[in-house]
Amino acid sequence: MGKRIKRIMGLGIVVVAVALMVSGLVGCGNKHIDNKAMEEEFENAPEWVLVGHEPDTFSAVGSARIGKSGMQFARTAALALARNELANRLSVQVYSLVDNVTRQAGMGDAQMVDRLGKQVSSQVARETLNGSMQKDIWISPGSDLYVLVVMDADAVKASVRSNMVSSFEEDADGWEEFRAGKGDELLDREIDQIF
Repeated sequence: MGKRIKRIMGLGIVVVAVALMVSGLVGCGNKHIDNKAMEEEFENAPEWVLVGHEPDTFSAVGSARIGKSGMQFARTAALALARNELANRLSVQVYSLVDNVTRQAGMGDAQMVDRLGKQVSSQVARETLNGSMQKDIWISPGSDLYVLVVMDADAVKASVRSNMVSSFEEDADGWEEFRAGKGDELLDREIDQIF
């Protein structure tokens, strides 16, 4: 089920990106979208460009126009956008994990979930984004550069787990509730499902 959710999220991201591109074109006075030109632009695009990530990996795609500043500038901008997307995805998934674990363990309230979600997601992003790397690159016929950035899924899971446990340990009452509710087993199961 986790892979299916990731694919749906990826498709959602692509739909939003295309909608923003289309609204930007319409807002600029262009009243007609040339569907044939769009099809030609992405005809030979790899699947990861169209989906917004590589299936079955923890990845994201960033893009930038190759302009006067050159290809390296566009690549750097695309990498930054992809890493930002990874950070956003991590944040959403960590919040979901924190909510699921605290709810199922019968501990915490909305304020605790929010505090813990922010704390863990920022720590995980800081630890794991440095290990992210470019896996692939594609340049469209219209001179847009796309990069696929991936992260080591095992490193993400390990970071999430250690940061969740250490955050629970900081709160003595929360740690007791976590342990009493078989939190370790619950945490491992939820991490495998979400990540």
